[in-house]
Amino acid sequence: MEQEILPACRELKVGFVPYAPLGRGFLSGTIKTPDDLAPDDFRRGLPRFQGEHFASNLALADTVKRLATEKGCTPAQLALAWVLAQGEMIVPIPGTKRITYLEENLGALQVELSTADLDHIESIMPAAKVSGARYPEAGLRMINK
Repeated sequence: MEQEILPACRELKVGFVPYAPLGRGFLSGTIKTPDDLAPDDFRRGLPRFQGEHFASNLALADTVKRLATEKGCTPAQLALAWVLAQGEMIVPIPGTKRITYLEENLGALQVELSTADLDHIESIMPAAKVSGARYPEAGLRMINK
């Protein structure tokens, strides 16, 4: 969906705020198993956090972690730096529960990604590789009216 919206935003000089720029926590590098989520965590009900989808998305998150290590930053910083590199009209607002995470997220502003870095990330992490729907079917019906 973003591939259709972002060109229009650029053309019209309209801002875009990406929702869940850290993949609902997957790209924070802290989620390793579904057990890392509290029993009442809403993400347990999201398709991307269930079964084969979880395993596939965890593999993608591990790729981000490896790239971040190469760049000398955290996975969250790399993910946010990538989002920021998509254009100045894009403003990610990652949710956070702790000041330390906020400070970590701000470190994304110091991560420099070259054109080669961006091309490499895009080649190994295309959006189409994300497994599972964003929301359960009932949730999708509410936002896709």
